[in-house]
Amino acid sequence: MTTVTYISIALLLVTAVLGIRYFVRVCLRYGGAQRIVCPETGNTAMVEVDILRAGLTSAVGQPDIRLQSCWRWPLNENCGQECLTQLNGPPANCLVRGVLSKWYHSKFCVYCGKQFSEISWTDHKPAVEAADGSLLEWEQIPINDFQKALSTFVPVCWDCYIAQSFCRDHSELVVYRPWQNDIHAGVHLRH
Repeated sequence: MTTVTYISIALLLVTAVLGIRYFVRVCLRYGGAQRIVCPETGNTAMVEVDILRAGLTSAVGQPDIRLQSCWRWPLNENCGQECLTQLNGPPANCLVRGVLSKWYHSKFCVYCGKQFSEISWTDHKPAVEAADGSLLEWEQIPINDFQKALSTFVPVCWDCYIAQSFCRDHSELVVYRPWQNDIHAGVHLRH
């Protein structure tokens, strides 16, 4: 191989690393649903930024930030998106995980009664139980139903979510022995 080939490969690698760096930075900054105040209505709304577009455009200059979804869509999809100015370095409590951390703080799991303290959003994410008894992870809840979920759903710790999901999905494999470990099948702790 010639020197020109080595230089070309080195330049491609440097370009790829820098491009990935900018893309990851934008994804971390704008990724996930975020809470804003709608300039048109003055009400709180949840929005999601099109991070793919923002990440790709950030590699060649200033990122082009546009919304991917908003609670007010599809009725007002052609709004001016003035709310994007609020997303310039959002504080942690604007991100959904910040809002959820506040919601879980000092609450108790509906099944085991364990109090929530520090929430791990990377591996053992807590879940919720809907009024109809279904267990849901937050990723399964549409952004439009987020506020309703916060006011009507009850918290479930990760351990109980896994155990209860298994019991519901594979009830033929589960044997309840309530006399052991003071376990009471079907008993919910409502706080």
